[in-house]
Amino acid sequence: MLSKFFPLIKALPLTEKTRSRDAFVYLDRCEKLFGWTAPDDAKWRVPYIMWGIFLNLLLIFLLPISMLVAYIQMFKSFTAGEFLSSLEITVNMYGCVLKSLFIIWGYKAFQASKKVLDQLDLRCTSDEERSSVHRCVALGNMCYVFYQIVYSGFVVVNWTGYVLMGRHAWLMYLPGLDAERNFFLSSVCEMLLMGSCVTMDQCADVSPLARMLMARCHILLLKDRLTKLRTDPTKNEEEHHDELRKCVQDHCLILDYVSALRPVFSGTIFVQFLLIGIVLGLSMINLMFFATLWTGLGTVCFMFCVLIETSPLCYLCNMIIDDCQDLSDSLFQSDWTAASRQYKSTLVYFLHNLQQPIILTAGGVFPICMQTNLSMVKLAFSVVTIIKQFNLADKFQ
Repeated sequence: MLSKFFPLIKALPLTEKTRSRDAFVYLDRCEKLFGWTAPDDAKWRVPYIMWGIFLNLLLIFLLPISMLVAYIQMFKSFTAGEFLSSLEITVNMYGCVLKSLFIIWGYKAFQASKKVLDQLDLRCTSDEERSSVHRCVALGNMCYVFYQIVYSGFVVVNWTGYVLMGRHAWLMYLPGLDAERNFFLSSVCEMLLMGSCVTMDQCADVSPLARMLMARCHILLLKDRLTKLRTDPTKNEEEHHDELRKCVQDHCLILDYVSALRPVFSGTIFVQFLLIGIVLGLSMINLMFFATLWTGLGTVCFMFCVLIETSPLCYLCNMIIDDCQDLSDSLFQSDWTAASRQYKSTLVYFLHNLQQPIILTAGGVFPICMQTNLSMVKLAFSVVTIIKQFNLADKFQ
């Protein structure tokens, strides 16, 4: 059913040409909508740049400012639940701004990484390898669609809950529009602005997951090639050595691909790691002490969105670390004992390089892995514990 609207989430047959870069088709379209890429036609370059400046000025700079102005104007009229609900969104919004700036800055790195993927695709000649690429491409696009549904679902659920109670979901300051006299119109404007901001945040969150997913795809393909070294009896020693050299080149390309992406994702995930404990803590306090049925449902959706901003990527990075270990094991367990001295020399050099795992770090400080992610999530429980011990929730009732 879903594939009728998003055909690229389904693996295409081998009769159709699919490249690794096709895993980012939906992501690229969304980024193009926000003016983060380059236009396809040079004649639209100036209008496209003007559109990008307008939209990003509105969402990255003016929208966060409007949230702060609303605090100043309506602080005394806030209920505790409204304040926490708006505060958790605002804190996450400023994180979204920083992540989006990193993604915009990384445009050239993304283009360079796509060229590396094109080179890796040239090695995928068998039907089995091409089928693996097709499945990973479909999974990369599926990640975008899944995040789109979840993030949009939060906006709709949260907005609907507050509108049914006759309140504004995010209490934005909209110049020239009286929020009380024009309640429904101002609420619709809030939903459109927040929906755009959430979609922008989605691009920043899906980008590292989809791109590292393709890195793992080619790591697994390299692992299969290593297990098949020196298994073809029809090849001579020089041809076996040539296959080993090609595997070395594949590994270098994978490292180049990750190196191109590392500075961009280091910044985006670092920002998210810093925010995840604070945002989840505020959400849990709101959910436990102040939320009603509808606002609680919106808060739960928001907490789920915050969790999937980092958890899938951290799990994927853990899998890549394990895959790197499997690469060295596969090479060592290949049939090299009867090989020539030249082959063994290349193998020793290659084995040494394979023993260095591919590890991404957030801000050059935190390793991007499940252990770090869980440590940051624990901060939320620490915040809630402090609130309960000092009985601060009752003082805001």
